[in-house]
Order: sequence, then C-alpha cells, then structure tokens
Amino acid sequence: MKIISILGSTGCIGNQTLEIIKQNPSKFKIAGLTTNNNIQLLEKQINKFNPIAVAVMNKEKAEILKYKIKIPVYSGIKGINKIAKLNETNTVVNSLVGSIGVEPTYKAIIAGKDIALANKETLVAAGSIIMNKAKKNDVKVMPIDSEHSAIFQCLNGENKKDVKNIIITCSGGPFKDYTKKQMQDITKEQALKHPTWNMGEKITIDSATLMNKGFEVIETYWLYNIDYSKIKVIIHPQSIIHSLVEFKDNSVMAQLGTPDMKTPIQYALGYPERIQSDLKELNLIEIKKLEFEKPNFELFPCLKYAYESGKIGGTMPTVMNAANEIAVSAFLKNKIKFMDIPKIVKMAIDKHKPLKNPTLHQILEIDKKIKIETEINIKNYSTIILKS
Repeated sequence: MKIISILGSTGCIGNQTLEIIKQNPSKFKIAGLTTNNNIQLLEKQINKFNPIAVAVMNKEKAEILKYKIKIPVYSGIKGINKIAKLNETNTVVNSLVGSIGVEPTYKAIIAGKDIALANKETLVAAGSIIMNKAKKNDVKVMPIDSEHSAIFQCLNGENKKDVKNIIITCSGGPFKDYTKKQMQDITKEQALKHPTWNMGEKITIDSATLMNKGFEVIETYWLYNIDYSKIKVIIHPQSIIHSLVEFKDNSVMAQLGTPDMKTPIQYALGYPERIQSDLKELNLIEIKKLEFEKPNFELFPCLKYAYESGKIGGTMPTVMNAANEIAVSAFLKNKIKFMDIPKIVKMAIDKHKPLKNPTLHQILEIDKKIKIETEINIKNYSTIILKS
C-alpha cells in the first residue's frame, strides 16, 4: 500500500487525487493533507480520509482549524514542509500552484519520498537541483501531467539514445485562431474557458498564453534529459493524443486518451501497476478528425520565452516563472490586459543576468525578488511598461 501526502489537497488536482484514493482503499492511504486557506473543504477531507496531520499555509486559518480537529495542524511554508516529509509517507503528491511548490518537493526528496509532481514550477525554477537530488537519493519523480505521462509511457522500455524528437501536443487554448487585433481585448472570462480541459485558474491562463506549454518544454528537458532542439510543440485541438515520441528509425509512438486529468494522476500513483478505471473510454469511431498545426510564436510569445529561458538555463527560468506568476495574478484581478502578460515576462527576462549554477537558497531569493519587482512595476509603472 502506498501511503500518500497531498500538498494542495483542496485544489483541482488534489480533489481528483482524493477521488482516486477513495476508489482504491486497498492500494492507497492518506497520511497528510495541505491547503492554502480553504479550511472548510480541508476539514471535510480530514473527516473522510483520517490523515495523521495537516497544514494550512494561511496562519490565521490554521489557528481556526486547530480548535475544530484533534490531529496536528501546522502552518506556513514550514508546515507544508512538515507534511512533505512525514515519516509515515512514502509518496508525496505535489499539486501546489506556483513556485511555493519548489521547497516542499526538495524537502520530500531529502526525506526519501517518491514524488508525484503536478507542480510545474518545481522543475521550471529548480530543475537541475531537484533532479540531481532525486537521483542521489534514489527517489522517483513521476509526472502528473497528461503530456509528460504520455511521454513517460511512450519511452517505457525504450532506449533513450534512439529518440529523435519528443513532440508535446497542445490544444492551442481558446485563442489559437484569433487575430493580433482580437488578442488585445481578451477578458478574464474568455481566458478561463478552456476548450478541452477543466483546470485551476492559474494553469488555465497559462494554457491560454501557451506559457504552460513552455513550462512543459522545460520540464521535458529535466525529466527525460533531452536537448531542447529535440523538443517540439504542435497544436492538437482535440486533446486526444497527449504527446508523441519519434525515434531514429522515423517510427512514432503516441499515447491517446480522453482529456481527463484523472488518467495521468492514476498512472503516476499506481506505477508500475495500471489501475482499473471507471473513466470514460476513448471511442475512436466517434472522433471525426485529429488536427495538427504549428504554434504561432508571434501571437503567443510566452512559448518562445520559455524555450529561450530554458536554453540559457541557470536562474533565467526562475525569473521567467516568477514574473509570469505575478502577471497572471494581476490579469485575474483585472489589473492588466491579457497581452500584457508576455510583455511583463519579457521585461523581467531582459533585465536579468542569470547565475549559472544557483543553490536552492539563491533560487528562492531570486524568485522573491523578481515577484516584488514585478508587483511594483505593475502598480507604479504600468503605463510606461505596457506601452513598450
């Protein structure tokens, strides 16, 4: 039986993970849960899954919860880290949103826990440190992501030396057919209507700008140790083929499935075993067509910035990620326009002189610094910045 702690249990991925665990009580048991501030839902999860301990990022909400339950309630990032390295846990599901997920992943790896990773920012901001530490501690890092789960399955049993290209598919988001003029007046409500996936707000906006796909390019580099020149992105609106691997003999392997995040979550939790699923089957007869096209780097420059940042390496992806996190938050609060997001990201990248081999402490400090600078720029200098 796998004993699991979920970081971010009240979010979209966390909830779906708990549904899978509920359906497979003989295979999985919960040790720890965390939330940012949703203590109402966390309390329900505690009553249902009987964890050993929980953590709440919001310290005031943590104090409130302490009086309602009988198990330990930790708070802040230290509390999240405690849940990440609970002695009873052997697998940590990291479904936190943002760069806050980096440190708990690192702490869990040091404690010898296998990682089921849904937090993209962990590898984007600190890929070298995380993967090197995982290798040193003999810890598995399994992706909870439809694209990387697909790549993992296509590579399973294959010699990586035979890989010619890894092809990451992308729905293209809701604006793939927009003109440059149409892109200028996109609203938050439009951006949150993803055509094929049901996800949290932050990742939905990242999908609309294609920054999410850029993150996946960088993750692919770290997860599968393959050069950026061999990592391709193609638009596939139906979201049926989740990714492909092309080999040196020009044969191509693909993984197909309905667009449902429970499939990659279940695969990551159960690996190397496949678990019986009650999810909707893929009916190939009902699929009218499968379309593919090139991404438009001009309309979606975030994808280009991710490639560039990844190739530069060091702290550049950290900076890109931090600026994007603040810019997306500002857009969701109606402080900036949709197309201001890539402008803000580019400004941060252009100003930064990257460190080549940063420590985790340096990465976390740069992440804080860039976020503060970006917030100030948006607040005080937006008219100057966003006209450029």
